[in-house]
Amino acid sequence: MSDQQRPGDRADAFVFTPRKNGQSQSVSDELATWMSTGWADTELRDLDPIEQAPHTARRRAVLSAAFPGERLVVPAGQLVTRSNDTEYPFRAATDYVYLSGDTADGGCLVLTPDADGGHEALLYLKPRSDRENGEFWLGQYGELWTGRRNSLQEASVLFGVPTADVRTLPEDLRAGTATLRVVRGHDEEVDALVDEVRGDTGTEARAKSARLDEELRVELDDHRLVKDEWEVAQLQRAVDATVRGFNDVVAALPQAQDTSERFVEGTFFLRARVEGNDVGYGTIAASGANATTLHWTRNDGPVREGDLLLLDAGVETTTLYTADVTRTMPVSGTFTELQRKVYDLVYAAQEAGIAAVAPGRSFGDFHKASQRVLAEGLVEWGLLEGPVERVLELGLQRRYTLHGTGHMLGLDVHDCAAARQEAHLYGELEPGMVLTVEPGLYFQPDDLTVPGELRGTGVRIEDDVLVTEEGRTVMSAGLPRSSAEVEAWLAERLPRS
Repeated sequence: MSDQQRPGDRADAFVFTPRKNGQSQSVSDELATWMSTGWADTELRDLDPIEQAPHTARRRAVLSAAFPGERLVVPAGQLVTRSNDTEYPFRAATDYVYLSGDTADGGCLVLTPDADGGHEALLYLKPRSDRENGEFWLGQYGELWTGRRNSLQEASVLFGVPTADVRTLPEDLRAGTATLRVVRGHDEEVDALVDEVRGDTGTEARAKSARLDEELRVELDDHRLVKDEWEVAQLQRAVDATVRGFNDVVAALPQAQDTSERFVEGTFFLRARVEGNDVGYGTIAASGANATTLHWTRNDGPVREGDLLLLDAGVETTTLYTADVTRTMPVSGTFTELQRKVYDLVYAAQEAGIAAVAPGRSFGDFHKASQRVLAEGLVEWGLLEGPVERVLELGLQRRYTLHGTGHMLGLDVHDCAAARQEAHLYGELEPGMVLTVEPGLYFQPDDLTVPGELRGTGVRIEDDVLVTEEGRTVMSAGLPRSSAEVEAWLAERLPRS
C-alpha cells in the first residue's frame, strides 16, 4: 500500500486531513485546480440490468406485502477497520444483497409505503467521487484509491431501482412519519439514525422497537429458506468451483507435506479468488489430530504421510452465494485399516442422511437418520453401551459426533439462522431448499474412553443437497464420497514421484 496521504472521508463530506506522518502535508492551489480538470466523461450509457434484477424486485414485493404501511430500512454495512488505517475486505450484508443485488459498501435500501398500499424502493448509494473538491484523488475512499464506482444513474439501471445520494438518507428518514423497521447490526450510523427518528426514550418503547426490528429480520430469513431458480444456479456455480478447488488441493498435497496446512488453505483460496469473490467462510484445513477440532482455522499444522486431511471449504460466488463441502482424505493416498473403518461408518451415516432429504420430510429427519447409524456403529465397536435407543435418547453419541448433521445453505454458509424455528428447525423440507448433510466422528487426542489407536482421528464428509419435487439432488456429486472412490480419486490426481 502506498504511503501517499489517504485521509479518512466519509460519504457525507470530504475533508483533507493529512496523515500525521504522511509525506504530502499540503496541496497547492495550482495542483488542486489542475487535478480538477482534463478528465474524460466516463459515464456508462449502454447498460442492462443485472440478471437477478427481476428476482430482487419480486423479493421486495413479497417483503412489502408482509409490512404494509411501514418503512423498511436495509443497510449494506460499512468497511470495518482491521488495524490503524487498513480495513477488512468488505462483504455486503446478506439481506441487502438479497433485496437489491448490490454488493458495494455504504449503501442502504429503503422501502417507503405508497398510496396504493405497497412500497416504493429507493437505493441510497455513494455517488461517483467528486472531481471538484479533490475527493477522488485525496480521499481514502476516492476512486483513484479504491477504483471506479457506479454513478447513481448507472446503478439505477443495473439494479432496476431508483437511486439517491446516501448523504441525503438522514434528512429523508427524519422527514418520514411511517413506522420504521431496520435490519440492525450492519451499520452503526444507520441504526443510530433510526433510533433518533423513532425517539425511543423509555424501556417499553425501546423494547417495542427491538421487536419490530427482529420481526423484520425473521421475516427475511423465512423468505430466504426456499431458493428460486436463479439462486439455485448460483449455488451450483459455487459448488462446481469448489469441486475444482478440491481437485487443486489433491494435486498440491506434496507441496503441503513440504510446508503445512497453510499450503492447502492457500491452494483452495486461489481457486476461490479466481472463480468467485472469496471463500464463503474460513477454510478448515486440518491434518492429523487437528481434524478433531471442528472449526480449526489456524491451518498451521504439518501435513504428514499416514495422516488424514480434513478439508472443509467453499467458494463464494461474485454474487455472494457459497458452497460448503468437506472431504477427509488420506495424505498418502490410501486409508489404513483403522482409518477406513471410521470413514466407512461416517459414509454410511451420510448415505442415510441424504436418503432422508425429501419434500415433506421434517428438517430434523436427516440428522436423526445419520445419528442413528453413528450410534449403532459406536455401540457395535464397544465405545458406547447399548441399546442404541438408550444412547440416542440420552445423546451419548454426541461425545464423538459433536455437531448437528447439517444446516441451510445460501448467501450465508449457515443460512437463514434467524428464521422461525417452526419454519426451519421443526419445519418440513420444500423444493428449492438447499442444505448440507455432514456427519462426522471425532476422537479427541486426550479422550481416554477410546482406544489409543483411535485418538486424534477426525472424519467428516459433507455435501450440498437440493430438495427437489422428486426428492433430492446432491449438488456436489462431482467429488467422490466412498472410501474406494476417494482412493481412486487420489490415485488419479495425486502426483507421484
